[in-house]
Amino acid sequence: MTGFMTVFKKELEDSFASWRFIILFTLILLASVVSIYIALGTIRSTVTGSTEFIFLALFTTSGTTFSFSFMSILSYLIPLMGIVLGLDAINSERNNGTLSRLLAQPIYRDAVINAKFLAGIITISIMILSVLLLVTGLGVYMIGLPPTAEEAWRLLFFFVISVIYGAFWLGLSILFSILFRRVATSALAVLAIWIILVFFFNSIVTNLANVIAPVGETVSSQVNNVQLSINLIHISPANLYQESTYLILVPGMRTFSQILQIQAGASQGLLATPLSITQSLLQIWPLILINVLLTIVCFAISYLRFIREEIRST
Repeated sequence: MTGFMTVFKKELEDSFASWRFIILFTLILLASVVSIYIALGTIRSTVTGSTEFIFLALFTTSGTTFSFSFMSILSYLIPLMGIVLGLDAINSERNNGTLSRLLAQPIYRDAVINAKFLAGIITISIMILSVLLLVTGLGVYMIGLPPTAEEAWRLLFFFVISVIYGAFWLGLSILFSILFRRVATSALAVLAIWIILVFFFNSIVTNLANVIAPVGETVSSQVNNVQLSINLIHISPANLYQESTYLILVPGMRTFSQILQIQAGASQGLLATPLSITQSLLQIWPLILINVLLTIVCFAISYLRFIREEIRST
């Protein structure tokens, strides 16, 4: 336990004292503040009548000149948090010769990788929580009203979902840091996966679904095509995160499968009815569970590979 805490404290100190942490945090904060200001202007010009869940709208509304909401900004930048914190977690110490000297001390291998992973999660949590609290405070100042109890709970679950999403990318980045000896190679590999999942995966899924289940003239063929697309989209952690955050921050939001069922039942008016927080959580828990399982798989592979790896002194 002593060895674990030693490595854990060292990793935290290195993370918070590094320029990459400062630059990344500043980038996320500036982008978030800009998105909140633009969201407020859009809300003022479009919202009339009921102000229910108006505070949550700050996090999901985008403008015409800046088409990124706070939620969409985090969906792009949270993976970069995990990638930046984990891309050289192991191979940089291996190349510098510090890993062999570290393991020569009374510190077990599992303590090293567990401490690095936990320190990365804590760092990601502090970054997300700090930005979320600052943006929430700015929103209270600009709107003049604090969030309601339900809105506060929804923001809390949004924070938890974001941390889990960041943990997946951290685990994937650490895995490539173990698999590849060069930092540049591991960085390119994980960035390639991030680009594919975030920017091109939906197009790939659409084309694949059209090949497997072509859209015909019948309604059933169209439904099968859409349902297959939905199932394939849920393979991507990025899509799982985006859908779960929309479901928790937009109370009236339904899953795509539910929308198909409601429309098939000619009950489209139900779509406008906001869901309670319990109902929203019932919708998102399978999505969160999949991201948790993907994170466990990435870390488990990293753990087994690191434990069995031969590490020589240089």
